[in-house]
Amino acid sequence: MDAPLTRGDETQVRFAWMPRPGTLAFHLMLAAVALLVLGPLGGIAAAYMNFTLGVFVPGQILAGILGSIVTYPYGAQGRHGANYMQTMAASVASLGAMAVLIQAAVWLGMEMPPTWQLILFITCVGMFGVGLGMLYTPVLVDRMRLDYPSGYAVANIIRALTDKTLLKRSVRSLGTGAGLGAIGGWLIDRVAWIGASGLSMSNMGAGLIVGSRIAIPASIFALAGWLLSPWLRSNGWLGENEPFRRLGFLVGLASILGAAVVDLAVIARQTVARVRAPEGEVRDEPSDPRGFPTRMLVLWVLFWAAAVVLVATGLMHQPARYILFGLGLSILFVFINGISTGVSDQNPISSAFVVSVLLMSAMGLRNPVVAITAATVLLICSSVGVDMQQDRSTGWRLGTDRRVQFWYQILGIGMGAVLCVVLARVFMSAYPVLAVNSFDHPEAKVGQWQSAMTYKFVGAIRGLGHLPVHQLAALEIGFALGLIIEVLRKLVRASARYRALVTRPGAGPAVGWVTDSVLLPSPYAYAFGTFVELPTALWWGAGGIVSSVWNTLGRRSGPADRAATDELPADMSTTSLVGGGLIAGESLFYLAMALIGLAGLV
Repeated sequence: MDAPLTRGDETQVRFAWMPRPGTLAFHLMLAAVALLVLGPLGGIAAAYMNFTLGVFVPGQILAGILGSIVTYPYGAQGRHGANYMQTMAASVASLGAMAVLIQAAVWLGMEMPPTWQLILFITCVGMFGVGLGMLYTPVLVDRMRLDYPSGYAVANIIRALTDKTLLKRSVRSLGTGAGLGAIGGWLIDRVAWIGASGLSMSNMGAGLIVGSRIAIPASIFALAGWLLSPWLRSNGWLGENEPFRRLGFLVGLASILGAAVVDLAVIARQTVARVRAPEGEVRDEPSDPRGFPTRMLVLWVLFWAAAVVLVATGLMHQPARYILFGLGLSILFVFINGISTGVSDQNPISSAFVVSVLLMSAMGLRNPVVAITAATVLLICSSVGVDMQQDRSTGWRLGTDRRVQFWYQILGIGMGAVLCVVLARVFMSAYPVLAVNSFDHPEAKVGQWQSAMTYKFVGAIRGLGHLPVHQLAALEIGFALGLIIEVLRKLVRASARYRALVTRPGAGPAVGWVTDSVLLPSPYAYAFGTFVELPTALWWGAGGIVSSVWNTLGRRSGPADRAATDELPADMSTTSLVGGGLIAGESLFYLAMALIGLAGLV
């Protein structure tokens, strides 16, 4: 029997056996679902994507949709419970994605410490990172009121999913994608010619999510690199068996850095304008003053910074100097990357990594194991700290108690640290190719396991202090390319004539697509084509084309369908949800196969 539950002017219907909002039983139910189901699902998908592609889709959208199933009986008040769950699950997923850092350490020859030490180290770093994220929240979210587009999208999704019909449609799209992803994974694993094609369902799924304007530039750049490879080999820039990405990743990393310099300059100007703006000129959004005292957060950050140093030096035998350096850079980059994500929805972790490696090299560091350990501190903090700020922006829009949200996030960090190490051990044991350093052994056949993030991390660290002239030239070319293209993109987009042209019916949208995809593609987009092999980039582009064609045809449908589609966040489009399902389905298939293989059943 259903029982009514009234809060002010809202009346919800909930099942009588479900716990009341705000009670201990209510929070235990949410935590159990997030820690045992939603978080691991997002973490598995994120780790698998990083092992295959080197990019991962944040878990907020998936967790927000699935969490809304649990909280749907609570009506509008259920949005807070769904937000708590997506906050916790996203923390688990973010750390699950960091399993590639363990892979990078293995590639660099690090003697792996016991599992419990790795978990403790990652937990301490994660706690330090979320403390930084929370410490900066009053400035970035409350005072500057940055947009955080993904956080805004999650808030809209959670609001929208109080609609039963929409919730069913979203779950159906996710389920369809997951089924296709699992079937596709089985075919890739069992049918030789399909596997040899370079197809990956998560690759296609990611392409469906990002669309052609992001996916096509990567394909074009990878194709250009493939065509240039014979010339590069003849001039000694590539070895006989080395793929383009052996050199191209430097161009990609430097391009991202060049674009980030432009973006950060623009963001700095906007930041100053926001800070100076009178209160009446900022956006009128709900604000949540119920935060933690600054003194408490400072003590939290100092405590976990000390814990990181003690674990890294006492248990892992790393030099304190570089661990402290990683902590110091984290304090800077959690703020900088938080502003970047708040304005552009881009968390430039790769740029932060490149800067850290260059600075450590300038300090005289030549030990790659020390470098990856110090960089791990920066990368985890930049990931979970910015996630914290983005989640606070979602809670700010929904009116969620951020103190409760904070405790959900730190519980997620604990589970995420465990999942990070476990997933690294399971995948690397079941699929030995993941432990092969394909940067130093380009002849290795990696198939779908591109490990692009690991590849660029290891490649950058390998160059500590002794980059050859042609690799320095690749960095210079990439930086100049990224800088110039990003400046031109911003100048073109600032032109009123160009904006009028691309919005004009007929050829306008096509002009905009060609400009964004071919003539002036985003460096953040085309750089992906330098990190992976050509077949992977082409399948990524194919997913983007399918997505754009499907959505374009959808917008040309009847007025009623078009209006319904336009009212939804882009993250809830059919292609986006099916793409997320493809990733989840294939990653779960390969995890299941890994566990079966480790159990000796095949």
